[in-house]
Amino acid sequence: MSSTIAIIGTGLAGLSAAQALTSAGQAVQLFDKSRGSGGRMASRRSDAGALDLGAQYFTARDRRFLETVQSWHNRGWVAEWTPSLYNFSDGQLSYSPDEQTRWVGTPRMSSITRALLGALPVTFSCRISEVFRGTRHWQLQDTEGESHGPFSQVIIATPAPQASTLLAAAPKLAGAAASVAMEPTWAVAMAFDSALDTPIEACFVQDGPLSWLARNRSKPGRDGKFDTWVLHASNEWSKQHLDLPKEQVIEQLHGAFAELIGCAVPPPAFALAHRWLYARPVSAHEWGALADADLGLYACGDWCLSGRVEGAWLSGQEAARRLLEHLR
Repeated sequence: MSSTIAIIGTGLAGLSAAQALTSAGQAVQLFDKSRGSGGRMASRRSDAGALDLGAQYFTARDRRFLETVQSWHNRGWVAEWTPSLYNFSDGQLSYSPDEQTRWVGTPRMSSITRALLGALPVTFSCRISEVFRGTRHWQLQDTEGESHGPFSQVIIATPAPQASTLLAAAPKLAGAAASVAMEPTWAVAMAFDSALDTPIEACFVQDGPLSWLARNRSKPGRDGKFDTWVLHASNEWSKQHLDLPKEQVIEQLHGAFAELIGCAVPPPAFALAHRWLYARPVSAHEWGALADADLGLYACGDWCLSGRVEGAWLSGQEAARRLLEHLR
């Protein structure tokens, strides 16, 4: 196994790197602290159907990513979402269509990462706490005290604050990752027995506790008997209420939603809250990926670029490119 490359994190960045490496004939072993793949593109299965709690959609601007998304579309992994789009600002709700092409995974956002993972070897529910180098190869240690390895190279594809700890063997890379500030977001999903009487399917919110709301079942491939909605709190509100109990988060955001939506909003038949502690980087960077090729240690993620889904995919590709370049 000494020629195997370890990848920590099975969000889009880690899986993008894994795809590029395996396509080049390299062996990989993936690790993730969660029970499934996706990272912030994960979806939650519930009694109300699949709910996209993290990334709501994505756009494609870079030619390479556009081509990749088209291939995903051809395989049925993604579809265009054309919601009835609104904007809420200064207490006013206004219809706000645009020409942006928005893509979503079908039948849920996590369908993309599940398809990319395929049959790649992965260890879930395994939180890696330390990455250290022996005489010739890398070893990983998890929070249960188990050791994994040896590995020839390691790619860390986690949010920047977590990556900075795992990059301790490369102080310059660790310092770069530690310099990245990331903001939290509270997400709430709600389901109603009867459809709310509103034409809104998505809305950007400029003031108040919310920043975004979407009619989850308006996305292609979603079904179910409930009218499902996903609300994202603003970063500022989320920071101020970081440790608020989930029941109170649901109550407060339900109230903000009811005030904004312009129709009667009954108590939800079902509701859940999820806190994304590292939802997005405060500012964009132009690193592409972090690399110490001589050590064989790399880091990637949306925080290395734009903070967008596209940035995560491009960063994974860049980490793989640099690693493969060093092997030549």
